[in-house]
Amino acid sequence: MTNHSHEERVLSFELFPPKTNEGMDKLKTAVQRLNAVGPRYFSCTYGAGGSTRERTFATVDWLREQGIETAPHLACIGSDKAEIRDIVGHYIEQGITRLVALRGDMPSGMGRTGMGTFRYANELVAFLREEYGDRFTIEVAAYPEFHPQALSAGADLENFKRKVDAGANTAITQYFYTAEAYSWFVEECERMRIDVPIIPGVMPITNYSQLARFSDACGAEIPRWIRKRLEDFGDDKESLRAFGHDVVLELCQRLLDDGAPGLHFYTMNQSGPTLKLWNALGLSQ
Repeated sequence: MTNHSHEERVLSFELFPPKTNEGMDKLKTAVQRLNAVGPRYFSCTYGAGGSTRERTFATVDWLREQGIETAPHLACIGSDKAEIRDIVGHYIEQGITRLVALRGDMPSGMGRTGMGTFRYANELVAFLREEYGDRFTIEVAAYPEFHPQALSAGADLENFKRKVDAGANTAITQYFYTAEAYSWFVEECERMRIDVPIIPGVMPITNYSQLARFSDACGAEIPRWIRKRLEDFGDDKESLRAFGHDVVLELCQRLLDDGAPGLHFYTMNQSGPTLKLWNALGLSQ
């Protein structure tokens, strides 16, 4: 497996907009520590709807005030073209040059009639290219273990190809813990002549119940042997985190050794677990 055609490794961190002032204070401390190691950029997740959207804007605005390159997530489901133009206009004012274009989840209580102009992420990518040309580097999502709503593995790969063909520059994967899932996905993409860097998403393991909940919701597989070990630790958080660190470190090292074009860390707004991996991998050298 190789994804070598793009030489410089892209190393980045993902954040989510805090819901409270206390959460924002913690985020700022975490960002200062994370930014000190020199990532390419931070991405920031996006919540549809009024208050969550404003929290995204506030987080992105603060990151830009620090001079940090920021890639806001832009979810399109339930939105029309005017709303997307409004959001992107705000980001242009902030000097944003990178966007993560996603379909997003259907807001609760919204039927199919409320889906808005866009049904799929490839339609959003095509719209962004039509409206803004090459102003933005556009990242899209990839699913080495396949999207939970995909009809089949082949259908999911075709969907990914549509996003790339519409104008995406780069892909970030859902997190996974089986290196073979990623290498197989990259090889299939190469066979289909999909030529963009596919950057593995990395989720540190620090809390078993939280990880199991996320994984069940997004379709990410926690291998049985990892699940069983994590269950065994019970309330022994220190041992769980040490085991989780070793598992994820080995995965990251293998991915980089095999030619992955970078790593995208899902930080969960914490600096410690990600920086421990970063330093153990020698990524600042």
